[in-house]
Amino acid sequence: MRGDVYDKDKQTVCPECGSDELIGDYERAEVVCANCGLVIDENLVDMGPEWRAFDHEQRDKRTRVGAPITYTIHDKGLSTMIDWRNKDIYGRDIPARNRAQWYRLRKWQRKIRISGATERNLAFALSELDRDSSRLGLPRSVREAASVVYRSAVDNKLIRGRSIEGVVAASLYAACRRCNVPRTLDEIAEVSRVTKKEVGRTYRFLTRELNIKLPPTSPVDYVPRFASELGLSGEVQSRAIEIIEKAMEKGLTSGRGPTGVAAAALYIASVLLGERKTQRDVADIAGVTEVTIRNRYKELTEQLEMGVTL
Repeated sequence: MRGDVYDKDKQTVCPECGSDELIGDYERAEVVCANCGLVIDENLVDMGPEWRAFDHEQRDKRTRVGAPITYTIHDKGLSTMIDWRNKDIYGRDIPARNRAQWYRLRKWQRKIRISGATERNLAFALSELDRDSSRLGLPRSVREAASVVYRSAVDNKLIRGRSIEGVVAASLYAACRRCNVPRTLDEIAEVSRVTKKEVGRTYRFLTRELNIKLPPTSPVDYVPRFASELGLSGEVQSRAIEIIEKAMEKGLTSGRGPTGVAAAALYIASVLLGERKTQRDVADIAGVTEVTIRNRYKELTEQLEMGVTL
């Protein structure tokens, strides 16, 4: 049956068989039990638009609403913006005699979007956050999470006496950990204009003051990114994750840097499966030294009795 999982506001279980697997079939405007097939509700109201679009151009022409709100823009994307193209609503070119007026309107519109020092601070910080995120190749969800952390810091007056760049970098690091897209302090410091020490200090301050609870980063979270950058197969990734999980069960990862453990596990997996990479290649990608990889490598192979030779 085609359809989506029913938003169970009124009915939570099927009155016939007691199953909670209710499916909304919006083509027939019915709610059906996936277990016994009983029609539980009918004549559902379609909350979507009354028009249809068959391509992106049609959708743009027929839609009558703007983009959803976003925390990555200082005004949440709710203010109006005059387009840079010199065209009217019908796509016709603006006459040359009116273009100077349009230029002035655009300039004043940009100015009035930012009113006051707080908004100016926020606009600068969020543009800095967007720049750092782009350089790190982070997804939209991480940018939104980092923007929420930074806004919370502003609301709680935690910015005073600290650099905007430092708080932005710390917010980004917290968001990466929260969204399970880990980046090291070294990587964050490299793209921002602050030192690793300041990023770490500001991050600890924010987590304490905003009561942000984050679990320690797992080495498993680093494996897909490192393997992708090294050009290793999915089989090597899976084997590395297995090695890390066995090491975690035996407590071998406790007190060890997650990047070093992930790098060593990938190195071992690549040797075992015949896709061998040099320790230098792995160390460069993971941002650790060859000595660290050798130390973690010896610990893992000895404790897990893997019998792999260098």
